[in-house]
Formats: sequence, C-alpha cells, structure tokens
Amino acid sequence: MGLMQWFGPSRDPDEAALEARVSALQTALGKCKEVASRWTRVRREIVAGTAVLFLIVGFTLGVYREPIQQSIANLVGKGGVVRPVEDAETAYQKGNYEAALRIARPLAEAGNARAQSLLGRMYSRGRGLPHDEVEAVNWLRRAAEQGDAAGEFTLGNLYAEGKGVPQDYVEAAKLYRLAAERGDPQAQYNLGLAYAKGEGVAQDNVSAHAWLNIATARFPASDTANRNLAISSRDAVASKMKPEEIAEAQQRARQWTPK
Repeated sequence: MGLMQWFGPSRDPDEAALEARVSALQTALGKCKEVASRWTRVRREIVAGTAVLFLIVGFTLGVYREPIQQSIANLVGKGGVVRPVEDAETAYQKGNYEAALRIARPLAEAGNARAQSLLGRMYSRGRGLPHDEVEAVNWLRRAAEQGDAAGEFTLGNLYAEGKGVPQDYVEAAKLYRLAAERGDPQAQYNLGLAYAKGEGVAQDNVSAHAWLNIATARFPASDTANRNLAISSRDAVASKMKPEEIAEAQQRARQWTPK
C-alpha cells in the first residue's frame, strides 16, 4: 500500500501524483540497496583476484619482497581472506600451534619473512609440526635472506649446534651479528658469548663485554631471567678485564644504535 492511500478514496489529482512519486522513490531505493550489496561482493572479489594475480606474477618473476607481500596480505585481509602474521605469533606464544600454523603457512608461502621465521621455529622445536631440522633451516634461511632478525638468530643457533646443517661457528657468529645489529637482545647475548669464548670470532673481552652490556639493556624489564643471565655473563667477563678495557666496552655500548 502506498503512503498516500491512508487518506481514503477521495484523493485529488495532486495527491495521486504525489503517491506515484513516493512509490517510485521507494522502488528506486530498493534497487539502490540491491546494487550496493552486489557492488560490495564484486569489490571483495576484485580485491581477492588482484591479490592472487600479484602472487602469480611474483612466483613467475621471482621478485617477492616482504613489504610488497605484506601490503597484499593486509589488503586481502580486510576482506577476511588472510589474517596478519601478528595473530600467528600471538597464537604461537599461547601454545595454540594449530591456529599459528593455519595463519602462518599461507603467509610464509607468499613470502612473508616473519611468517617464514615462525614456521622455521615450529619445525625446529617440533611445535605444531613434526620435528624437522632440515625443513627448519629451509624456512629460516628464507626469512634471514629478507633480513628478519628472529630468523637470523634462530638459524645462527642451528649452525652453532650443527642441527640441519654442518656445525659452523663462523657462520653462526655472522648470523648473530646481523640479528644483533638489528636489535635482537638474544642475538646480542649470543654474540657476546661468542667473543668471550672465541667461537667463530677472535676472542675479544672488550667486544664480549660491550655486546653483553647492550643485551642487558635491550632485554625487556619483564624478562628478568635473561636480563640476570646477561648481567652475570657480563660481570664474569669484566672480572678478566683491565679498568681501561671496561671503560672502552662501556663506551661502545653507549654509542651503539640498531641498524
């Protein structure tokens, strides 16, 4: 029933014309809603299709780089297709390895370095995936080649322990240094120990003290276990140093900035 029919049958021509206009307007609004709904679905399909096209081109040309892949992942994620890698990290930290794997694997396969690093750690530790050091090295190397600090650090550990790769302290120290320069406190700690022991690098107490001091400052205040370990290791090295050597190491630590 049209809006003007409420006035009864004795309508004048103007009322009839107004009713016709209102009815036409209602019909037009209904069509607009239908078109808008269809356009929303089409737009999501276009976004997803564009992302797939970029992925195909990337695989073909071999030009994947993390910023490009993350931009595409974020774009598609707005349509509910891909969740960000932070969700995978959170799930992993909570022990929900199934969810972490479900989110991380497609991102890792698309070239996301952080997801590749997480996948490598899951293989290395056998969490949510079968324990497989060779597969761990494969994913961690991909992440490290893109400059992911966690990937560099974890791959360095595998080289130091000879897991999935031949034991190589020199390669381990190189990877620790890359991650340490980016600001990873665990890598800074391991690099400090490498200098203290002379593993993969020339033994150097000044460098050891400096890196252990940097690690002490970089570990979060909530991470008391690692902070205390770094402090005790630094102090152990300091006990073998001259005052002027300690002063030099402290100056290096103060001047250090992440790259």
